[in-house]
Amino acid sequence: MKARFLHGAALWTFLFAATLTTGCSDDNDYKDVDGQSPTLELASEHIHSNPGHEAWLVATITDADGIRFIRLCNADLYLDKTIDLLEIYGEPLTTYELEYAITLSEKLPRMTDYPIVVTVTDVGGRTVEHTVIVSTDNDSTKPSINFVPTGEVTAVSAEDGTIPFHFIVEDEQAIDYVEVSVPALDLSERFEGEGKKRIDGFVGLAVKSGVTYEISLKVVDTFANETTTTTSYKVNIVSEMPDFQKMYLSDVEDLSQLTSDVFGVPMRIERTGAYTYKANYYSEKVGTEIYFIPQKTDLYPIRFGKDPGNLDKLTSDPSLAEPIILDQAHVYYEFTFNIQDGSYTMRTYSIDEAIDPIPLVYGSETFDVWGDGAWITEFRFGYMTGSPTDIQRFTQDNLNPHLFYLESLQLNANQRMNFAIHNWHNNGWWDYCSWYVDISNGGSANDPEIFGYYGNAKNAEWTKPNLANENRSWATPTVRTAGNYKLVFDAHLERAKLIPAK
Repeated sequence: MKARFLHGAALWTFLFAATLTTGCSDDNDYKDVDGQSPTLELASEHIHSNPGHEAWLVATITDADGIRFIRLCNADLYLDKTIDLLEIYGEPLTTYELEYAITLSEKLPRMTDYPIVVTVTDVGGRTVEHTVIVSTDNDSTKPSINFVPTGEVTAVSAEDGTIPFHFIVEDEQAIDYVEVSVPALDLSERFEGEGKKRIDGFVGLAVKSGVTYEISLKVVDTFANETTTTTSYKVNIVSEMPDFQKMYLSDVEDLSQLTSDVFGVPMRIERTGAYTYKANYYSEKVGTEIYFIPQKTDLYPIRFGKDPGNLDKLTSDPSLAEPIILDQAHVYYEFTFNIQDGSYTMRTYSIDEAIDPIPLVYGSETFDVWGDGAWITEFRFGYMTGSPTDIQRFTQDNLNPHLFYLESLQLNANQRMNFAIHNWHNNGWWDYCSWYVDISNGGSANDPEIFGYYGNAKNAEWTKPNLANENRSWATPTVRTAGNYKLVFDAHLERAKLIPAK
């Protein structure tokens, strides 16, 4: 006999296909066949579900003497159900297939266990009892791959001849395992999850310098949900630290932020000479962690941070390097460092000491539209995609007058942007106050890193030469992922970034 039962605000049953019954016509006079207790075989002793969903209790029950009652009990679920088979069928059954649905209230908490006591009684009064655990922990969400490197990087050869391939994966409950496969190397390496929700790990790859490898990563959680991705990875292996032509400052809290931007993260810094660099940075909060990296998408295989063995020096070993932790907010920091000898310096300077090229007080009624005093209006600038008559005005930061925002830009996947930063003008007069992408020294309009000043007017205290005409370009990055983005621009640093809006 097989029956299906539903339990909700009220309890009800529906039945189908009764077979294999036995018994006598007198309900009170059933003779023992074997005198044994019933047997109860549960399809699962642990049922995973979620609040607002059903939990199905499935079991096969047998008793040669005849099954009389099945009782299900749990006070927290307001469950106390007795199924009287003699009353339903008019005679006891020797085999019964139980399928009972418990509708869990939406108000139940997640990650909670509810033990349901299942008691079966036969016509001779003999019983068997089992406990089924219903847990509100079902996981139908796939794990996430938060980070894998892509593109081209430079690495110093390790003693064992391998290069670290870094990955970060996460699951809302527990990771079963992670698998990294490189077909060209005939390599497949598995990492056990050990119940962790997050794994930040790496595998050493014996790659050849300058060769691009296709690397597959698969993460599987304990509910068999899986996510896979494939990335192209090229490593240029060198025997000693190169004199990098480009260096970047990383301030990210999560490595996914290195790749979720459209441009500007990490922040390009200045190369001042062979192996030497200077970085200026505005600290918005205490505790920000800083590293310097020559590659844009990862803190591996090289990152420069404080050497724990000598805090007056920097180390490039990503397994040792500790972050430079900023202990002041709302100030600018200046760092200088040499990657050959590890020496570095750092100092702070105030917002007032910082200088930008902006010629007028932002938002003030000081802009002479025609230059003859006939029309004085508000001075403002912002995101320009066509002409100065139509800009999306920036918002100036409340604390730092050098810092500006465009809070919302809705962009499509694969959209190629085309913009400059420019002041408003009624009749399209150009470049009173403007910034364009600096394409000198390896700069690219497709990947904007420095926005050089090009305006005809500027603050007299700003002594830096204007961006040369042959070195300027409109910014033309391509958006990888559709979404709402925030544009951040620092006029003192001449840096901008376009990041997902929160």
